[in-house]
Amino acid sequence: MVKLNKIYTRTGDDGSTGLVDGSRTSKHGARIEAIGVVDEANSTIGWVGAMLAASDFARDLFRIQNDLFDLGADLATPGDDFEPSEMVLRIIPSQVEWLELAIDTLNEDIEPLDSFVLPGGSDTAARAHIARATVRRAERAIAALAAAEPVNPAALAYVNRLSDYLFVFARMLNENGARDVKWVPGANR
Repeated sequence: MVKLNKIYTRTGDDGSTGLVDGSRTSKHGARIEAIGVVDEANSTIGWVGAMLAASDFARDLFRIQNDLFDLGADLATPGDDFEPSEMVLRIIPSQVEWLELAIDTLNEDIEPLDSFVLPGGSDTAARAHIARATVRRAERAIAALAAAEPVNPAALAYVNRLSDYLFVFARMLNENGARDVKWVPGANR
């Protein structure tokens, strides 16, 4: 269990931050950028969840938010050993599989797409689209990190699936696609 008695430490005043292994890295580096965008994504998902109160969907979003903290811990642990342990938190395939099952379940009652969907519709769906776009940015940041340093493949798979989940979730929030705003190619030429 994490216990934080003091919020500020002053150790980052020089522009560096600590990683799980005790090493320090620049706050503007690729690893911290990826962790930061995951945090932003988590915040946008919390914003969507706040609209849904105590529904089953809010519970699912809370589960995802918890997984995103796991993802942040994974990214904050450098190295190429991606096996979780009691002391090392890693995203694991079953977390990705849960998202896949959730996507399939949500998608069962949604009409197939006949056009691309513009972000919008209901207020909550629009927020889900913002969360999806933020998760896509997190995915790009993690992929950039993976180009330079080892990254858990399950972490990349998780954010990829999460953006898919949020897309389908937004469509479900738009009355199973009935309130989707469709793209009309060249409509304003």
